[in-house]
Parts: sequence; structure tokens; C-alpha cells
Amino acid sequence: MRDTNHPLASGSEAVLARLETYYDAVPRFSATTEEHGPFTLFVRTGEGWHYYARPTLDGPGAFTAEDVERVRARQREVGAPESFEWVHETTPGLRAVVEAGGLEIHEHPLLVLDLDGPSTAATGTAAAAADGGPEVRVLAADDPLLPAAITLPHLAFAESGTLIGTAGPEQLVEAVKSPDTDAAVARMAGRISAGRTVLAAVVGPDGAPTASGCHQPIDGVSEIVAVATLPALRRQGLARRLTSHLVEHARTTGVRTLFLSASDDAVARIYESVGFRRIATALIAEPPAEG
Repeated sequence: MRDTNHPLASGSEAVLARLETYYDAVPRFSATTEEHGPFTLFVRTGEGWHYYARPTLDGPGAFTAEDVERVRARQREVGAPESFEWVHETTPGLRAVVEAGGLEIHEHPLLVLDLDGPSTAATGTAAAAADGGPEVRVLAADDPLLPAAITLPHLAFAESGTLIGTAGPEQLVEAVKSPDTDAAVARMAGRISAGRTVLAAVVGPDGAPTASGCHQPIDGVSEIVAVATLPALRRQGLARRLTSHLVEHARTTGVRTLFLSASDDAVARIYESVGFRRIATALIAEPPAEG
């Protein structure tokens, strides 16, 4: 799959290879796979979020417009979004083929953190006691904060970016009342119990989450996902505090390579401030938004 003529930063090739194995493994816990030429299409089983197509792990690395269209036709058939995800530096030839088919490309900085070094960070309740900051804690499958913690990112991503927004604790209370919340909690509780997701939350003075986020470990590699702060409470260092806690949890539970895809360069700088380094660019392709 990798274009051996495409240069990578020194030391990055082995890391990107580990990430490709991880990307292939994660959806398999809750999706079936279909091979369509040089692509693997992940089709969800049951409820929950839809998946995407990716270049097949260790596949041939040659892509055509016809390959892309076959996958899109199958996605339409199964009711899945027409979505492709890949790392540009690993599969550089794919972008032009996908764009030629009329799909829109979204770029996201891909950052990694090697966890072989010693920790210098205080976390969780100890950190709160040391610096007077809010508690950060990892949530168990039956934690009463679980509904609010998994609902919070929906409010945050609806007001994307790093600027202070409007949705705050009152809006979170209302959003938790959605009829979809119980099913989402059940799915997350199952993932937590199975060890596939670690969910942490910053706890505000009223005992409710003010920020939340996850990491998803597999075989010494984990991805940080869905880190979000209530928009009305941004610019207080909550995302940085939460991320530091996730980093230390990953480190102490055997993760050696931690990575994430930032929404943009401004968000990437938050992660760089806690030690992540940009290694590549993650790409997502989908049909242009209507209107």
C-alpha cells in the first residue's frame, strides 16, 4: 500500500506502519469487512456510528476511479456514508483519484506521542490537589456521569473550533434527555467493559462534566478521540488537562504509541503543547455538502 518513492520524515515510516495496522483493527470489533479491489469497506453491525473505506492493509496500492465508484455504490446500497479515510504520506497516490471522482477532501494534522520516556505529569485527583484545578477521572461503565460525558462532544462539535461558544452546562442537561442517549450509553458501557475505550471527564464544580474524551487501546497503540470542551467553557485549559490525563493513563496501562487526528492547526497546537508531534496528514473524503 505504501508508495516507496514518497519520502517520509526520519523515523516516521515504522510509526505509520503501526498506525495502519491499528486503523485496520479498530473497526473489526463492531463491523464486518468487504474487500473491493484495493479497498477494505467496513460495514457496521448493529447500531452506532457508520464506518468508511480504507486502503487495504498491505494491499497493492494502485487505485482507479472505477475502484472508488464501486465502493461508493456499495456504501449507498448498505446505507452507509460515502466516506474514505487514509493517511496521505502512506498512500499519496489516492488523493488525486478520489478528487477526480468528485469527492471533497478534508485534511487533519496527524500527531503522535511516543510513551517510552518517563512521566513528568501529575494527573487526576492528585493533580487537582496539587494545583487547585478540577478533577479529571476515568469513568467506569456504570458511572453516573457517563450520559453527560458522551453527549458533551455533540454540543462541542456543533460549535467547532477553539473560540468560546454558547452551549454550556444548561444545554448539556437538556441534550442528555435525547431519546438516543440510552442506546449510546449502552454501547459505550460495553466498550468500556471490554477494554476497547477509556473515557475520561473533567468534573466541574457542580459535579457535571465540563470536558470529556477517550483513548482506544489495541496492542500497545491507542488513538485519542472525541476530546471536547463545552463551548461556553473554552479557553480555560480543560482540553489540555484532559489530554494530559489520557496520556498518563495510556502510559501506565502499556500503550507505547499514542496518536490523534486534530480538526485543524489551531487544535493541533493544543496537543503539541503536551508533547505530541505532527507526523503526517490524515485525509477524509466525502461528497460535497449540498447547498
